[in-house]
Formats: sequence, structure tokens, C-alpha cells
Amino acid sequence: MGKKRKQQQHANDGMTASLPKQEAVTLADQLGGDVLAKLKAAKQDLTAKEQAAEEERQAKLAFERKQREKNKSFEELLNEYGNKGSKF
Repeated sequence: MGKKRKQQQHANDGMTASLPKQEAVTLADQLGGDVLAKLKAAKQDLTAKEQAAEEERQAKLAFERKQREKNKSFEELLNEYGNKGSKF
């Protein structure tokens, strides 16, 4: 039984020795230039869309904030700012 285990270990060592050569090949190498360029373009497009959506969300929040401030009643304004003694 000892001989079989030694033979299996040697066989496994041979397999692991060939793996680093296969790992040296990257995904970019396997895909090719056209596919990689398309993926990069899609990533940039998606990033631009996310940034535009975030800017739109920020603008919408600012607009809503201004509308709420504009539509406050006198009581709400008095409670918020109080009697600070200024002329304004």
C-alpha cells in the first residue's frame, strides 16, 4: 500500500508543476483584443451612466429641499430660526 501512495503523490506533484504554467495565461490573453476592448468600453459606459444618475439624484434632492424651504409656513420658519434678534 505504501508504494501506491508514493506513486499517487508523484503523479499529483506532476500535475501541480504544470499548473503555474497555465496560471501564467491571463483572462485578457484568452479573450483577445476585440472582446477586451468591448468590455472596457461597456465598463466606461456603465460608469458614466452611474455618475449621471448620481448627479441627477443630487439635483433632485437639492430641488426638493428648496421647495420645502419655500413652502414652509410662518410657524415652521419661526420654530426653525426662532427669535434671534436680527433685522432679517
